[in-house]
This record gives sequence, C-alpha cells and structure tokens, in this order.
Amino acid sequence: MTETGPMPATTEDDHYGDVAVELSGERGEMLTVSGERIPRTTLTRAPGAEVDDHIAIGTRDPRHLTLSVDGDEATIVPGKGRLRRRSYRVDVRCAGVSYRLVPDSIPGSRLIRDGKHIGDFSSDGDRKVIAEWREGAAVEPLDAAVGYTLAAAFGTGGQPMWMMMADAISTALP
Repeated sequence: MTETGPMPATTEDDHYGDVAVELSGERGEMLTVSGERIPRTTLTRAPGAEVDDHIAIGTRDPRHLTLSVDGDEATIVPGKGRLRRRSYRVDVRCAGVSYRLVPDSIPGSRLIRDGKHIGDFSSDGDRKVIAEWREGAAVEPLDAAVGYTLAAAFGTGGQPMWMMMADAISTALP
C-alpha cells in the first residue's frame, strides 16, 4: 500500500447518495468516510500501535484510536472482540448522541442510536459497506457517517459463541 493508499471504495446509499471510504497511510493508519450529504469522518490509529491485520483500522484499543466528525472529536470505545459476538460492539459518543454498532448475525451488524435500532450494516473489511436503513427510522446525516465509519473500520457480523466453540473443538481434535 502506498502513502496515499488505494482508490476509495464508493457505495451508493439510498438516503445520502455516494459515500466514499478511504484507508490511507502505509499501514492503514487513517480511515476517512465522506460524501456530499454526510459529515466527513476520520478515524486514526496512533503511530506505534500494535497492528492486528484482521481489523481494517488495525486495533480495537480505544487508547490508540481518535475519531473526528466534521473536525470535532468524538469518543470511540470498541469492545475487546473476544469469544461472544456482543464483545465486537463499538460505541461512539458524538454531538450528544450515543451510537453502538453490534453484530447481530454472521454477516451483519445493527446500528443503534440512543437505544433505537436505525439500520443494518454489512462489510467484509474490504472498505465496501452496505447500509439498509430501518423503515420509519428518522436517519440523520451524522447517523450515516458514523455507521459507515464503524462498519468499514471494524467490519460487521460475527459467529455465535456455540459456533466458535464447535470450530475450536473440531480444530483441537486429531
């Protein structure tokens, strides 16, 4: 990957038109989400942070992540990503609004704003993100910006615990 990185991945959102996701830096230190009708977000991994190649942004450690939305800092707290699907959640507090992206199926995650499920996201970690907004949800530009950022940076979905345990057991057997 070069200093500027590959071309941004672009998705057409039903509410907000084209949304671009760009991962830049030699080791993917910065993820930027932008579009004509959404605020620009930047998620940055601190220099020197240990990099996990299974995570697009490289870490789940909140001490090494900085999120800004339209230039204003937001708080981001990813779960540790352990055995339980729910441990892969990512929480954000931005402009007085609380968000949570949490896996709810093998391929997808739900976006929750202030306790209400407003959309579903899927991404394989390749910067391509698909959003499906819940019917009747009053989706705001900030919701889209945060949802696309979290889905692109951390991926979506997760196996249920019983499936992970079955995989671990079958791997351990001769």
